[in-house]
Amino acid sequence: MSNPTTSFFEALGRRGHEALLGDASGTIRFDLTTERGVDRWLLLIDRGDVRVSRDGGGADCVFRCSRATFDRIVAGQSQIYSAWLRNELRTEGDVRLVRLVQRLLPGSPGARHPRDFARERRRAA
Repeated sequence: MSNPTTSFFEALGRRGHEALLGDASGTIRFDLTTERGVDRWLLLIDRGDVRVSRDGGGADCVFRCSRATFDRIVAGQSQIYSAWLRNELRTEGDVRLVRLVQRLLPGSPGARHPRDFARERRRAA
């Protein structure tokens, strides 16, 4: 059975190229703690080309939190900044990369793009 984190990283790895990261290059290692230890994911970004592996090792940025917290983030039930303010996660290194990856995360359930919301308001008026 797959969990939200595994599903997120597997889907991200299948994308190959992500236009939202077209100007970005670097590596992010996600260290996600579980009852059994640390679950590691490595995200390699090269001008929008994205690869995902389970390798550890060095990275430009290291993102640390519990896997339960990250599950909530990738399910759209929590946001990176909110979790950071609650001291549920830590980052080291080039934090700019985490801000870029946040673009790939889902919004809250039921959230709408601001332009769609504005169009709906104009039609209703």
